[in-house]
Amino acid sequence: VHFLLIPSLVSTMGAAQYATQDAALLSYIDQRFLSLEKRLERCNQDVLEYADELRELSKTVLSRLAGLSTGKAELRREVENLLTRIELAQRDIDYFGSVADSSACVEVHEDLLRQQLLEEAEEKRRLRVMLNASCDHMLAGIRSLKIVKKTGGKHGSWMKDPGKKHAKIYLLSGSVNNVILEFANIMTFMENNHTLKARRVPLPSPWEGTGHVIYQGFLFYHRHGSLNEIVKFNIQRRSVADQMLLPGAGRIPAYQLSPQTKIDLAVDEQGLWALHAEPETGGNLVITKINHSSMAVEHSWDTPCSSRDAEAAFMACNALHVVYNSASGGSSRILCVYDVLGALNAGTNPGLHFPRRQGGHSTVHYNPKEKQLFAWGDGSQIIYKLHTEQK
Repeated sequence: VHFLLIPSLVSTMGAAQYATQDAALLSYIDQRFLSLEKRLERCNQDVLEYADELRELSKTVLSRLAGLSTGKAELRREVENLLTRIELAQRDIDYFGSVADSSACVEVHEDLLRQQLLEEAEEKRRLRVMLNASCDHMLAGIRSLKIVKKTGGKHGSWMKDPGKKHAKIYLLSGSVNNVILEFANIMTFMENNHTLKARRVPLPSPWEGTGHVIYQGFLFYHRHGSLNEIVKFNIQRRSVADQMLLPGAGRIPAYQLSPQTKIDLAVDEQGLWALHAEPETGGNLVITKINHSSMAVEHSWDTPCSSRDAEAAFMACNALHVVYNSASGGSSRILCVYDVLGALNAGTNPGLHFPRRQGGHSTVHYNPKEKQLFAWGDGSQIIYKLHTEQK
């Protein structure tokens, strides 16, 4: 019986032991849950406290921002008021300064004006000496014309040398060429086989346009391919003697109806001149006096004479005469005269018509020795005789 009861006793003791262990585990778990609940409760409390603090911080920040905007507006108003007061003060200072210094300013302005008038008078005196003011005649009419010959194309020029005593005639055909034809006299030039009797003078570089002149044994011409280079060529020695650049010239044609000519050279009783137009003058003509010996600019004048509808121009006794026409080739007429010494009214409009001829001119050059115009019109070589009067 005892042996039979032993297993049952062992089994009862094991069950009791397991029950004790389960109770301890449940107790531990309950304690952990309680601990977690306390920590969660504490965390919730902290979150609520943090939320309250954040709300308070937000209210504080919003309050301070509102105050900052108000302060910024007040500061802006104060700065504007300060600038207004400074401006008013500056006006007062300027006013008192102008009242105090008005007499001194008037004296300074009078001195400057007096100095300017003296300088202008001296400049006019210098120009009169340079240009020999004894040239006192003016163009009063174009009396007649003579068509000497018809040779060459639409563009060209022909002339005598007014600075030499010989009667040689020079023919320069075309707006771009490099050969001068020299004739012994006008009778030789008028012969049918004139080209066989001409002396051919080649140039080292071709000319551009038809605005060249011959003076004192030299050909002065605008070099083809250059903007504003003027070449001085010794005809007898067949060599370049000098060259120069004409300031401001060469950018636009000198005459609207003769676009091949950018620089038009001219000769009168006072020597060598250059005529051209500039964009800065609105297309009006500019006169430049050139010392033919040194190839230096002596003086320049802006004129009121427009290059619009102009076909040619020439200098005669210190005065520019501009020839106008229509694009279709009507009657040429002189509509603007400008005297560089002021002996004639600026912008004088004589309305002088070229007689008994319809058509345009490629060149019109004045010969001061013979008081005639040498012109090239539609391939014809023409001489116009002039009528002059005292200025």
